[in-house]
Amino acid sequence: MDRVELLPDLGNFLYTIVSFVIALSIIVTVHEYGHYIIGRWSGIKADVFSLGFGPTLVSRVDRHGTRWQIAALPFGGYVKFRGDANAASAKGDEAELAALTPEELRQTMHGAPLWARAATVVAGPVFNFILSIAVIAGLMLYTGTPTDKPVVGVLYALPDGTGQLQTGDEILAVAGKSTPDYPSFNEALADAPEGAQLPLQVARDGQVLEIEGPQLFPPRLTGVAPKSASYAAGLVEGDVITAVDGNPIWTFEDLRQAVSSSKGKPLDLTVWHAATRTTSQMVLTPKRTDVPSVDGGFETRWMIGATGGFIFEPLTRPTGLGEALTGAVSQTWGIVTQSVSGLSNMILGNISSCNLQGAIGIAQGSAAAAKSGLENFIWFIALLSTAVGFLNLFPIPVLDGGHLMFYCYEAIAGKPPSDRIMNVLMSIGVALVFGLMLFGLSNDILCP
Repeated sequence: MDRVELLPDLGNFLYTIVSFVIALSIIVTVHEYGHYIIGRWSGIKADVFSLGFGPTLVSRVDRHGTRWQIAALPFGGYVKFRGDANAASAKGDEAELAALTPEELRQTMHGAPLWARAATVVAGPVFNFILSIAVIAGLMLYTGTPTDKPVVGVLYALPDGTGQLQTGDEILAVAGKSTPDYPSFNEALADAPEGAQLPLQVARDGQVLEIEGPQLFPPRLTGVAPKSASYAAGLVEGDVITAVDGNPIWTFEDLRQAVSSSKGKPLDLTVWHAATRTTSQMVLTPKRTDVPSVDGGFETRWMIGATGGFIFEPLTRPTGLGEALTGAVSQTWGIVTQSVSGLSNMILGNISSCNLQGAIGIAQGSAAAAKSGLENFIWFIALLSTAVGFLNLFPIPVLDGGHLMFYCYEAIAGKPPSDRIMNVLMSIGVALVFGLMLFGLSNDILCP
């Protein structure tokens, strides 16, 4: 093989790694800073705050005596508190701890009151959730909220044009059905006739006009999921699928039905690419996919991993701060509940264990999000931050949830578990975490 042919693959690999490192570094920094700052406020001193592992590249010591450093392997980070033997907060040398004065012992993780230790440990996941809420709220403030009435903000391109529809039009009716708000607008679209054009009634410059417009929910892609058939084929946002197996389609629902009825058989697609204004043919094989259902469970569908939307970007209004925060909390909580539902359904065997991704899948997801735009990449960081916070609350030794489990035992029993039991449980925890990581990696490699 010509070495030049390897350059695109090398470029994609580097892009994936860089995107993953950026996303992970932001999330880990916030997580570890939560541990650090709450620990400091609780009277626990931190000796090291490290972004990355391995040899130190750069470092400095602040006025509190903490060494802030960036290490050579940028795949994580840690805070080493005073009295810790390692980055996992294992208890340090007994003789050294015994030699400390009561004031010095109070500044260690193992000599601090139970409340201070618990607050320091739980702060990491809490800061991850705060990051997610802040990011989602920021996106909502930046993008705004669609107005109550269906008004065209930005009009996208279609291969046959967009008819007489224009930016700024308020859509009053679709095929004779009144559309005073988005619920009625969606109902009208569900009953709209087939074809390239739709009869529309719009308000424009103070006049009510009867015009011919395009299908308002066309088979235009607004997003492509990583590791999906669409992503592997090179489909991108803005592409329009105009035919399936030689049969013209006009709406995204036509595409969904064609994919669903294929039962996994390859589909011949005709695709119009908005970026180049060209048409191409490609073959996609839908994947069997488990997706959340409206009742909180999961259902299995045949999918190509693409999402659709209106032919226009709705006109927006400024989002209120309270509205943004409420919406961000709701979405973050939704990510957590879907994660719980997904894990429980995998354990029960209701959905495929291939839904659990490892480091490779997460890296591919970060690269796909970065390629699809800054907003999508920022949203991915919020999603991943919630997942990291949620995972760290699992009651597994070496994770934050494991430490909290020990603290609960200490609160009930009046004393911590013995060092021998702690060492055994920590070893089991390490084995469980590495086993989970290997399982996720095997899914990344072996699952279709």
